[in-house]
Amino acid sequence: MGLKVFDAYRPYSVTRKFWDLVKDERYVANPAKGSNHNRGTAIDLTLIQLNTGEELDMGTGFDNFSDTAHHSFKQLPEPILHNRQKLKTVMAKYGFTALSTEWWHYTYQSNIRFDVLDIPFRKLSLR
Repeated sequence: MGLKVFDAYRPYSVTRKFWDLVKDERYVANPAKGSNHNRGTAIDLTLIQLNTGEELDMGTGFDNFSDTAHHSFKQLPEPILHNRQKLKTVMAKYGFTALSTEWWHYTYQSNIRFDVLDIPFRKLSLR
């Protein structure tokens, strides 16, 4: 098993654009508050089979803004519920908390309060 990252750090300006498209705080952070993605403490990811690169079936695609993507949605086949629970268990083991409305979204829990950042990707160092 491995992890496939869809999204992690996100500049604040991108959060504002997302909000213009989807004004629903269940799925997109209100720019007035900033996002954990803007603070570098959130990650959107899934599990993959390392030998094939195939994503495990989670019942919906990434960024599916419907009740079916919620952790509480249980009207799914058992293997999908098992895959979601496996991801949640691994992430919790390393200090991440699930967002209830998105099976793919996790936030690192820390006592440190991080600032909202708006550093464009082209200015980030990849060293």
